[in-house]
Amino acid sequence: MLRLTGSLSLVFLTLLSSTHAHHSYSFENTAIVRQVELAGSLVQVVTTYAVKALEKNAKAYTIALSSNDKEKTSWLEAKVKGQQQALPVRDHGKEPTNGYHLIDVELPKPLGLNETLNIVLETIQTHAAKPWPASASQNDEQSLLFKTDLFVISPYQTLVQRSKLRSPTPRIVEFTEPKDLEAFTLDTPATKSGATITYGPFNNIPPSADEDFLSKTQQPISVQYMYDHPVLEVSSLKRAAEISHWGSNLNIQDEIRLRNGGPELKGHFSRLDHQAQAFYKRPSPHVLPALSLHLPAGIRNTYFYDIIGNVSTSHLRVAPAPPKSLKSRTPQYSVLDLRPRYPLLGGWNYTFTLGWDSDLSDSAVYDSKSGKYIVKVPVMTLIPGAVVNQAEVTVILPEGATDVDFSLPWPAVSTSSSTVTTYLDTTGRPALTFVYERLTTRHDGDIYVSYKVPLSAHLKKPTAVATAFMGLFVLTLIGRRINLSLHPSKTA
Repeated sequence: MLRLTGSLSLVFLTLLSSTHAHHSYSFENTAIVRQVELAGSLVQVVTTYAVKALEKNAKAYTIALSSNDKEKTSWLEAKVKGQQQALPVRDHGKEPTNGYHLIDVELPKPLGLNETLNIVLETIQTHAAKPWPASASQNDEQSLLFKTDLFVISPYQTLVQRSKLRSPTPRIVEFTEPKDLEAFTLDTPATKSGATITYGPFNNIPPSADEDFLSKTQQPISVQYMYDHPVLEVSSLKRAAEISHWGSNLNIQDEIRLRNGGPELKGHFSRLDHQAQAFYKRPSPHVLPALSLHLPAGIRNTYFYDIIGNVSTSHLRVAPAPPKSLKSRTPQYSVLDLRPRYPLLGGWNYTFTLGWDSDLSDSAVYDSKSGKYIVKVPVMTLIPGAVVNQAEVTVILPEGATDVDFSLPWPAVSTSSSTVTTYLDTTGRPALTFVYERLTTRHDGDIYVSYKVPLSAHLKKPTAVATAFMGLFVLTLIGRRINLSLHPSKTA
C-alpha cells in the first residue's frame, strides 16, 4: 500500500484542492431536479442538471455521488435531455478524504462561455428500500422504508434545486421534515401532493461536494410508503447455454434461487386464509402466488421443475419465431405463467430449474470472411421488478472450437474458461463463464461469442459414434466365440 508522507502528502493535498477549485469554476448549475420512483427491490432515480459553462471549451461535466448512493447504484447512464445516445462516463473513484465519488461526463461537443445544456443522469438503486416493519403476519399490509440524502451534491454552485419522491400509491405513512434550512428556503421544505413528496425548492446552494457542507448542512431523509407487490430478488442465477452444431440447437438452462425480500412472516402460514384471499381476489401484498416471464420466441421443449420434481402448475404461450429475412420492429416474446409449488411469503426462498431449446439459426450467424460462427446468448431472463444478486453465465461451445473470442454488454466481475465433457465427447468442450452481480431490468443484454470449428472437429462425434459401434460389434463377435460352459459338450 502506498503511503504519502511529508512534502509528498502536502503536494498531493495541494493538487487535490486545486482540482476541486477547478471543478467549482468550470460550470454552474442553474437548476437540479431529482425524481425518485419508489418501488421494491429496484428504485429508479432520474436527476436532471441544467448546466451553464463558466469558461470556454468546457468538455466534461463532473457529477458527484455520495458513498451511500454509489454503493446502492447498479446502473448508471448519462444523456443529453431529449437524446437517446448515452454519453461516455469515467469514474474517478472515491475521494480519499471526503467520502464521495466523482464521475466525469464527456459532453457531445465543447461548450462555449455561458452556453447551457441539460444533462440527464439515470441510475437504478438495488436494495434501497427495506421492509418496515421487518416482519408481518399473513394478512397484514406491507410498507417499505426508503432513505436518502436531502441535497443532491455537486462540485458546482447550484442556483435552485428540488427533489421529488413518488410512491406507487398515495398511501404514504410518514416522511421526514427537514430542519434548519433558513439559509436556502423560507417556505415549507417538504410538501406532499398525492403520491409525491417534494423537497425544495432550495436556492443558492454552494458547491456541496465538500466535507464542510456534508458534515454541517447535509441531512438524511426517509419515506415510509405502502407497497402492494411482492419484493422479489434472485439470490443466485446459474445459466448454462449449450451450443450444438450437430443438432442445430441452443439449449439454455437456468437454475434460479428466488427470494421474497418482503417482511418476514410472523406466526404460521394458513393455507385456508391463502385460499380465501385467492377466492375473493384480495391477495396479501407480500405473498407471491405466481409470476409471468418473457422467454424468447420460437422456443420448444420447455421444462420447469424444482427439487421435488416436475411442476405442472404453469402455462406457456409460445410466440412464433420471426422470419429470417425480415427484421421485426417490435420484439416478440413467449410468455410463461409460472406458478411455484407453494406461495412465496416474505423471507421464503424457492429454488427451481427452467430450460428450453431453440433453433441455433435464430441466435447464430456465420461470417464467411473470418470463417467464424457468432452466437448471441442473453445474459438472463428478466423477472419483473427483481434484482439478481449474483449471476453466473456459462457458454458451452462445440467440441473442438478454436479461436474463441467474446464481447460483453458490460464488464463482468470475473471471467474464466474451462472444459466441459458431455455425451459422446472425446476431448471435451471449451466453456466460458462470466460472473455478474446486482443485475437489474436495464441489464437486458447479450453476450456475443465467436469461434471456429474446423472440419476435423465436426468429424469427432461421428468418428466417436462409429468407433463405439465398431468396438461393440467386435466385442460381440469375440463373445460369440468364447465358450463359458463348465462342461463342454463332446462331439461324436
